[in-house]
Amino acid sequence: MNSKKIIFLVLLFFVGITGIFAHGVDENTQTFLSGNDGVAFGPFLYIGAKHMLTGYDHLLFLVGVIFFLYRPKEVLLYVSFFTIGHSATLLFGVMSNISINSYLIDAIIALSIVYKGFDNLGGFKRFFGTQPNTKAAVLIFGLFHGFGLASKLQDFKFEKEGLFTNLLGFNIGVEIGQFIALTFVLILITLWRRHSSFMKFSTITNTLLMAAGFVLIGYQLTGYFTS
Repeated sequence: MNSKKIIFLVLLFFVGITGIFAHGVDENTQTFLSGNDGVAFGPFLYIGAKHMLTGYDHLLFLVGVIFFLYRPKEVLLYVSFFTIGHSATLLFGVMSNISINSYLIDAIIALSIVYKGFDNLGGFKRFFGTQPNTKAAVLIFGLFHGFGLASKLQDFKFEKEGLFTNLLGFNIGVEIGQFIALTFVLILITLWRRHSSFMKFSTITNTLLMAAGFVLIGYQLTGYFTS
């Protein structure tokens, strides 16, 4: 695969995916979740995986996180911090019935995309003369991403019976979806890194990542003020 094709696929992922604003729950899933009663581990696992695979905001943030990570151990470490964060608040948010406006929490998630693109561009050192702890940032934003997932589930007012088991299934599904998506992204980025165009176009790519985040922030805040 030549460098032009790799660049096209990566840019398509960054820019094209932001055009899919329907990050909610599809009609069939809504019908199932609204009528669910009791333990349904398998269906919740499937829904979690599907939700993550279509969760462009979560995936864009993760793409920013791994963009300049070359060692598998580093990728695993940072993704683990993100996983710990969103898993904790997903379970805690739903089980404790902590309600956060979905538009506002999604705006914060979009802000995490802007942050990571800005960080990858060296913006903090250039403009502020300091570098935030990147691992802590990934963990903290992971907490917000988890509340974003929790807010989607809380809309369905689940009964307590079987809730923890179903949430566990959903959470495992999210991790499966995340693994599948990241595998695809890592393959593309790894192939791209073999060409000189990777560093040449890294600035443009991360600028587009920031732009996508700003678009999503505007979209969520518009929804908040007009709903």
